[in-house]
Amino acid sequence: MRIGITCYPTYGGSGIVATELGLELATRGHEIHFITYANPIRLDPGIPRIFYHEVEVSNYPLFQYPPYCLALASRMAEVAENENLDLLHVHYAIPHSISAMLAQQMMAPKRRLPFITTLHGTDITLVGVDRSYFPITKFSIEKSDGITSISQDLRRNTYETFGVPNEIRVIHNFVNIDIYKPAAERANSEKRLMHISNFRPVKRVVDCIRILAQVVKQTPAHLYMVGDGPDRPVAHRLAKELEVERHVTFMGKQDHVERIFPQMHVLLMPSEMESFGLGALEGMACGVVPVATRVGGVPELVTHGVDGFLEPVGDITAQAARVIELFTNDDLYQKMAAAARRTAVERFATSLIIPQYEEYYREVMSVV
Repeated sequence: MRIGITCYPTYGGSGIVATELGLELATRGHEIHFITYANPIRLDPGIPRIFYHEVEVSNYPLFQYPPYCLALASRMAEVAENENLDLLHVHYAIPHSISAMLAQQMMAPKRRLPFITTLHGTDITLVGVDRSYFPITKFSIEKSDGITSISQDLRRNTYETFGVPNEIRVIHNFVNIDIYKPAAERANSEKRLMHISNFRPVKRVVDCIRILAQVVKQTPAHLYMVGDGPDRPVAHRLAKELEVERHVTFMGKQDHVERIFPQMHVLLMPSEMESFGLGALEGMACGVVPVATRVGGVPELVTHGVDGFLEPVGDITAQAARVIELFTNDDLYQKMAAAARRTAVERFATSLIIPQYEEYYREVMSVV
């Protein structure tokens, strides 16, 4: 198949999933065309059957805000015609699904161009419920030829919030277990915690600092903060206030997290909201045990007490206690690390999930 993929080419989960999906599809023989304003962060140049088409937006003085949605629609239609695309797959509803719908209409006199929208979370729970975007988000979902969501929880949320009549197919996130895997040897002299996110308030990055402060009172530990965003300065200040700055390393944005995860022991994910928890899955594939919050789609990934721990949002003491338990009980840690890897391999490996997308593509394309 020839597939056009549009996403936000940044460090957010939706862009990462879209990029990884394109890479996996290309290895299975499909031709993938990324259509977006910048090269996706995990997309290295020169990969066979992967093509990138930049969307250029003219910034005329008349426009207070450049009309990216329209430029994207024009580029989608152009690429679809020139490359004979079979379908468009857009990630994150706004504005990508509206652009895809416009491109579809531009192609209509010549041939059918179906498009699939994958919902990732905040496009529904945050952006979509904003009064300014609610009607257009609902409209874009209803006009999609196919809709997928990354968790059962997000599917329920979409139905409850928007009341759309369309079928929403749940296709969970995935991980390449050959790339994300435990290290042959891991430094055990230092117990390592990790947090990875875009450092937005919903991720509660300061909770990670507070958890660490309780952990180091009981057992040695070091926290590695991967990513960047608005709450990074707040986390810096709190680390100094709690006098744990020497136990924290802020690593910033990292393109190759598959090299970092295998060196870690526990992943902290204290979020207020997670539609799935891609970071947790990537960590689990590397034998990293997640200590997360019981929110959104996380319970669909993590089984409490088996391959990770789930605690209430904001319960710093409970989350810290789980970390201390893992760091002071090696038998428990080894057991749960092995279970985490097993969950990734047996439930979320690319070999299990990517065929679900391929099947859905064929299903949507076959509708007359």
